[in-house]
Amino acid sequence: MQVPVGTIVNVVTVLAGTTVGALAGRRFPETVRGTVLATLGLATAAIGVRELLPTDEFPLVLGAVLAGAVIGEILRIEAGLHRLGAMLQARFSGRAADLDIEVPEATRPVADGGRFGEGFVIASLVFCVGPLTIVGSIQDGLGDAELLLVKAALDGFASIAFAAVYGWGVAMSAVTVAVIQGGIALGAGGLDGILTVPMLDALGAAGGVLLLGIALRLLDLKQVRVANMLPAVVLAPLFVWWWG
Repeated sequence: MQVPVGTIVNVVTVLAGTTVGALAGRRFPETVRGTVLATLGLATAAIGVRELLPTDEFPLVLGAVLAGAVIGEILRIEAGLHRLGAMLQARFSGRAADLDIEVPEATRPVADGGRFGEGFVIASLVFCVGPLTIVGSIQDGLGDAELLLVKAALDGFASIAFAAVYGWGVAMSAVTVAVIQGGIALGAGGLDGILTVPMLDALGAAGGVLLLGIALRLLDLKQVRVANMLPAVVLAPLFVWWWG
């Protein structure tokens, strides 16, 4: 069984970034947080372009992205994720209030009335809902941790910015990362010998298109509903298998 090295490193970077951001607290300037997010956006765009280059089946990938977007819009994937996030936030907030838990000073929010539980929910959604999670974890399970190591670096910097606002709650998202990415990586071993190189290239290219959408959101240029395009990551290798 292949050890999910990328997932392990990702968990470590989230914990490390959370520690830095939470300790920085109010001393972390808004301008620095904005620069970090902009840098993440540019880096994500660069990775997306890189993922598009290897495939020779771009028309099939484009068709998969379009079909996946239609399916996602019909299923309202992104809206469902937002509802899930709202329910988790309500559950965390409600339990804290019912138990009369006093949040330690170091974990209290420093902006926008955020809560400890909100830091966990928001960071978990950002770190685990996206093509890098799926594509990177599958490749990690097949022995190639490169893409997930890049994601780990991005998540580490992002967790600094999140923890500066939400505190130590962001560290809880490391558990979500371990469960979701580790599960996909361990299950990916069963795909060895089934996914061909062109199919993997198509999967990565579809993820690259989605990464460009995420980059637009991080750069605050266009609020693309990227989550609704997630079915494309599954459809792209299937399209190559059927017609490639």
